[in-house]
Amino acid sequence: MMSEAQSAVSIFCPTCQRDCQRFGKHRNGLRRFRCPGCKRTYTERHERTLGTMYVSQDRAVMALQLLLEGNSIRSTERITGMDRNTIMTLLVKAGERCQRLAQHKIEHLTVRDVEVDEIWGYVYKKQGRIRPDESRAPIGDAYCFVGMERNTKLVLAWHLGRRSRVHTDVFLAKLRYATSDQRFQLSTDGFQAYAPAVGLALQDRVDYAQIIKVYGSPREGEQRYSPAEVIGLEVAPVMGKPNMRRVCTSHIERQNLTIRMGMRRMTRLTNAFSKKWENLEAAYALHFAYYNFCRVHKTLRVTPAMEQGIADHVWTIAELIG
Repeated sequence: MMSEAQSAVSIFCPTCQRDCQRFGKHRNGLRRFRCPGCKRTYTERHERTLGTMYVSQDRAVMALQLLLEGNSIRSTERITGMDRNTIMTLLVKAGERCQRLAQHKIEHLTVRDVEVDEIWGYVYKKQGRIRPDESRAPIGDAYCFVGMERNTKLVLAWHLGRRSRVHTDVFLAKLRYATSDQRFQLSTDGFQAYAPAVGLALQDRVDYAQIIKVYGSPREGEQRYSPAEVIGLEVAPVMGKPNMRRVCTSHIERQNLTIRMGMRRMTRLTNAFSKKWENLEAAYALHFAYYNFCRVHKTLRVTPAMEQGIADHVWTIAELIG
């Protein structure tokens, strides 16, 4: 049955100066009204989700929750009954809001141990299949650089780009913005672009060391789908006076697994992938915002944002996009 508040809703026609009559429902579930005089139709007053979308907030939250739990776009379409184009638009707009949220909340934070790594993905097609005329298109390899505070598990900064010095510089500039000028320890793998980029962006505030892995020859049958076995490990100080006992990248590598488990388009050895760069970027933005503010970490028993002190409660997805 309709509540009293719902039944009391009425629409006044400004042209005829008359009350409108009920006239069914819109396809998005909102009630419609028609003026008995001029026959114009109106939709009941409402606020659009994410500023522009007609889909209700409850349905939007359900769709985003399914995406965050590792469902594909088409799976979410079947479960919610929403069109996949609407779901994609919802993802992109939510991702844009999550990026603005991160810029507002995660800035000039005091940290102690920061771990950095990059995770591989691709857009539209793999790098080896790109034709010469497609070389400038935003497709192919897409590496996401991720920086995480080891103790609070907060993802401080991330950047989607190529595995190059230019994009490494951009990522470390974001990491500088996220951290205060208080000195902290930084750990990365042996990627060659890190050392000069750290020297440019963070030299005044980090004690920096690299973990360099030595790989053996892959065994038969493992060349394509499995990484080679790690046969050696070298810890090398690079800058400042790092505490060698605290040099570690295990936590950020575990974060990579969380990404691949929570984002369907990043699951290995499946047919799921992004066709547009902006879609993958939006998926990352939504994932990291949810991880920081909404998802209770098992070992912390609070969210990373609460542990860091930038949130005082577990956020809902509605708060995240609102």
